[in-house]
Amino acid sequence: MTEEKNTEMTTNTKRRRLYYLPALLVIGVAVVGLLSPGATTHTASASTSTGAINALQPPNPIKYQKLPTSYIVPGEQLFLANCASCHGVDGTGGAVGVPLVGVGPATADFWVGTGRMPLGNIAQQPVQKTPRFGPKEILEIAAFVGSLGPTQPGYPPGIPVVNLKNANLSEGNDMFVLNCAACHTITGSGDALADGFSAPTLHKATPVQAVEAMRTGPSNMPHFGPGQLSNAQVADIVAYVTGPIQHPNNAGGIGLGGIGPVAEGFIGLFIGVGGLMLVAFWIGDRT
Repeated sequence: MTEEKNTEMTTNTKRRRLYYLPALLVIGVAVVGLLSPGATTHTASASTSTGAINALQPPNPIKYQKLPTSYIVPGEQLFLANCASCHGVDGTGGAVGVPLVGVGPATADFWVGTGRMPLGNIAQQPVQKTPRFGPKEILEIAAFVGSLGPTQPGYPPGIPVVNLKNANLSEGNDMFVLNCAACHTITGSGDALADGFSAPTLHKATPVQAVEAMRTGPSNMPHFGPGQLSNAQVADIVAYVTGPIQHPNNAGGIGLGGIGPVAEGFIGLFIGVGGLMLVAFWIGDRT
């Protein structure tokens, strides 16, 4: 009788454990859903905007401001002291520096303004850091570089002035996925490229720097001239980068740093399924 009673109690215990499985499955699915929204965060955010989104951009969402000619002389002095050893005193290039004639002021403004130049070690890829010069000095160097010769077709003739008031984030998302995500990743975090190079993160880029990068094609980045991307398309991309990319809306859960849908999904499943198993074991021990 004792053995039969023990057998019956064991069977009932197993049945009671099975009763908890549906509830545990629901809890697990909920946990996974809460912890892994990052896969859809940026796409969902692209359909919203802090302001009114119009299907049509204004005629010139991006204009180019020419720098004062008075900046050229002090810019030349800064260039000779900090840049000429690599790029030549007249900007025609050297053994390790590329020619700067015709690249326009926006090219110099991007490289110097993001701290990538002057370069300390020519054997390493330039990375963004605190600029060596102040804002006015950066523009003075840019003015001198712009004076070295006529700006090549497709390069900005001045420093971009960006108007994102009517930018279309949905279009920006589409254009970003098509033209940028392959290197910078869908979350804009950057990624490794070939030969030791890498696509930098976009989380620190300002609107002006983003326009300058697309229009001048720094390092291994393609040069997107007006024939490839219109001013309206560039403005849409910039609005998407400086909006949902840099400030994601993680409604419904934890964004996990925007590390990407695969990694975020794995973490969500690991925590969700792991938590489910722990709760199941705990209930089993209690019964």
